[in-house]
Amino acid sequence: MSRIGKRPIPIPQKVTVTVDGQHVAVKGPKGELSRTLPAEVEVVQEDGTLFVNRRNDSRVARQRHGLSRTLVANMVEGVSNGFQKRLEIQGVGYRAQVQGRNLVLNVGYSHPVQIEPPQGIQVAVENNTNVVVSGIDKELVGNLSARIRAVRPPEPYKGKGIRYAGEFVRRKAGKAGKK
Repeated sequence: MSRIGKRPIPIPQKVTVTVDGQHVAVKGPKGELSRTLPAEVEVVQEDGTLFVNRRNDSRVARQRHGLSRTLVANMVEGVSNGFQKRLEIQGVGYRAQVQGRNLVLNVGYSHPVQIEPPQGIQVAVENNTNVVVSGIDKELVGNLSARIRAVRPPEPYKGKGIRYAGEFVRRKAGKAGKK
């Protein structure tokens, strides 16, 4: 049995969950999310708790059991608390700013890079070098954060670039380190 899949999902007070066959809709104080789960799993709601069970023991059902439970748990967590990712920009002259809804990055290219966040995702900039991506959908928050980091990933010699907050970048010695 999947260790993750068999764990129950507690439903907070202000969150309502509607299960209609394979379609799960979660509504909470921050918004609402819905998702259609694969046919190999079923969602059962019992007095303030959700259980994700697999219909049979086929290989595909076992593979999707833990995934489906995690997706539903992330939906419940997102509509009640939301998700947030922080990125740091390091480098001389590197900075970020928000223009309207778009994020504008000046990270050493000849032109500023504009990134438009998807609907439901907010981007904020603190002291020109810290970017905060927040929203209720964990997948969208993570994808946008990865897109922002991919504009200028941290390089190993000087450490310049965009990194996740708390990310460790292994440094290399460079030319002077050969002696």
